[in-house]
Amino acid sequence: MYILIVSAPLMILLIGNVPEGREFWRELSVALGFAGLAMMSLQFVLTARFKSIKAPYGADIVYHFHRQVSLVAFVLVLAHPLLLFAFSPDTLGLLNLFTAPWRARAGVTAVLLLMGLVAASLWRKRFKLEYTTWRVWHGILATAVVVLAMTHVILARHYLNTPWKQSFWIIYGVFWVSLLIYVRIIKPLQLLRRPYEVEHIHSERGNAWSLTVKPVGHAGMKFMPGQFAWITIRSSPFLDGEHPFSFSSNACQSDRLTFTIKELGDFTRQIKNLSPGEKVFVDGPFGNFSVDRHSHAEQFVFIAGGVGITPIMSMLRTLAERGDRRPLVLIYANRDWESVIFREEIENLKDALNLTVVQLLQEPPADWSGESGFVSQAILERFLPQARQRNTFEVFICGPQPMMNAVEKALINLKVPFGDFHAERFNLV
Repeated sequence: MYILIVSAPLMILLIGNVPEGREFWRELSVALGFAGLAMMSLQFVLTARFKSIKAPYGADIVYHFHRQVSLVAFVLVLAHPLLLFAFSPDTLGLLNLFTAPWRARAGVTAVLLLMGLVAASLWRKRFKLEYTTWRVWHGILATAVVVLAMTHVILARHYLNTPWKQSFWIIYGVFWVSLLIYVRIIKPLQLLRRPYEVEHIHSERGNAWSLTVKPVGHAGMKFMPGQFAWITIRSSPFLDGEHPFSFSSNACQSDRLTFTIKELGDFTRQIKNLSPGEKVFVDGPFGNFSVDRHSHAEQFVFIAGGVGITPIMSMLRTLAERGDRRPLVLIYANRDWESVIFREEIENLKDALNLTVVQLLQEPPADWSGESGFVSQAILERFLPQARQRNTFEVFICGPQPMMNAVEKALINLKVPFGDFHAERFNLV
């Protein structure tokens, strides 16, 4: 579907009355420009949080695709003027924004803004751009790039030589503007009508806090254990102040939502200072990181690192509430014993579940008799089921990026079928 939608504008331009062809490199340059513009426009769909798009893959995979395909689109867009300049040096004068025609000014400005957008996204942390500030400007720049590129196409007019083709591109542009209106106006209005409020804040081990919110004037939200939502506090849903967090609460209880959040940055440090009754907006649920998507499995293996336990805790609590007796293994890695979030509750869950818990510490106390070090292939080989046929068990991994990368490689080495392990990554940018 993606390839079809990207190719459609090119195909439509070649229907009916086609203008006389020009030299090959100029025509290739134009074709790449149209394809790059179509891909840039589709980026708004990938980030608009349509659940039907994200559900089969998971939000982290869709955002990863968004990031990777952005680079492809950038190369195609950049190739448009570079090919033109290389094979028609006389067109270099179009770079002069003071003397060039308006179609060239719009095109050159779009490319320059796109270069800034890509650079800020790739090296956000290196540039020390705060997430919310970056997110606001990312949306502004992306919108400006598409609008200017559309203006360039309409003013150039070479392939828009009939009224119906001109109408197509106008409708094409209106569609993306409408999508932006949905994301920026309609969706926030929907959230505004379904607010939540802080019920209580609970301190957890590992410098983490559990935030419990309750619905105000509505029934709440149903979710699958392991999913996540975007939450906004002390702000309006019209502003870019939202952040993604996994539910840590039992999915059988939809009238209360709990998010367990570790203090890692400016936003997360605010959680402990919230007061009961403060307004919160919740956009969700999202994600396919859930045991509910794998009801066929005979058993589950959970591998968590630090605060990565939160979606797994939601799954464990829900399975306990349901009285599920399938075999479960939890391998939980932390720096030290005092950093183990939900330490006591995990131990108590062994009474309600058929659960084997493997606590793994990097800095164990002197009297420690459990596992130590990192989640290695040797550890996994010891605690994974011996029979590893496809679809007999499912593995869920959530934690720091290096840990997840290492675990996925180890699972492949141990011949765990690729489709039988699942990772939840929040490194969206």
